[in-house]
Amino acid sequence: MSKTMNMIRDVFIEELHKRMHADERIFFLSADFGSPKLDKLRQEFKDRFINVGIAEQNLINISTGLALEGFIVYAYAIAPFLAMRAYEQIRVNLSLQSQLKKLNVNLIGVGAGLSYDVSGPTHHALEDIILMRALPNFTLFSPSDSVVAKEFVGYSIKNNGPKYLRFDGKPLPVIYNTGESISFKDGFSEVKKGKKVCLVSTGYMTHKAVNVAESLAKKGVDIGVIDVFLIKPLNERRLLKFLSQYRHVITIEEAFINKGGLDSL
Repeated sequence: MSKTMNMIRDVFIEELHKRMHADERIFFLSADFGSPKLDKLRQEFKDRFINVGIAEQNLINISTGLALEGFIVYAYAIAPFLAMRAYEQIRVNLSLQSQLKKLNVNLIGVGAGLSYDVSGPTHHALEDIILMRALPNFTLFSPSDSVVAKEFVGYSIKNNGPKYLRFDGKPLPVIYNTGESISFKDGFSEVKKGKKVCLVSTGYMTHKAVNVAESLAKKGVDIGVIDVFLIKPLNERRLLKFLSQYRHVITIEEAFINKGGLDSL
């Protein structure tokens, strides 16, 4: 694992900013939520940036309207406020309506899991994987580092349909190498090959899994690590092929267990 530390949201926004120069269909909306990289985007694209204020439900409504007019929309907010406060609007406007119409709306939820730990339970997102995975027609993206997140920008532009992007709220080390082939068709990567035991993780918890594997390797215990970055859709048949090599599979996630999250998948 590299010692380079990056904020996933900043790398993603920076790459999206570059794409906005070439693609006039891209709109960026914020629920009064900032980022150092967002300041430059807001200044350069005043006609395609909207701050809706602390109004996540309206964020979804406006995003839906823009998508219906053919725009590619990125809606940015703190994860629990986006995934839970606006859940009805997400369900009706995006999930159900996209059964009939193409709506390229990308919901960027920052603060996945317990990454906003000091802010208390109002800012913790332990249910977002469960809630968003339950919605039909939704893509659920949970990157472990900034390299995967940057690669996803192109995927999000090309692939229509509503998406939920869950980003950690703190700087994280880089797991993948820049330029490394990321298979969004599979939705996962075997970060480390092991023998009898495999840890399957997503997002920030992949860092925990890698640390555990590295610690055990020093003691002569060789365990595998699989990073699931695209929870939905996921190539389950191919994942099963990888998991069948192991006798024991342990899932690690920042979520309630046995409620429809990664372990249920």
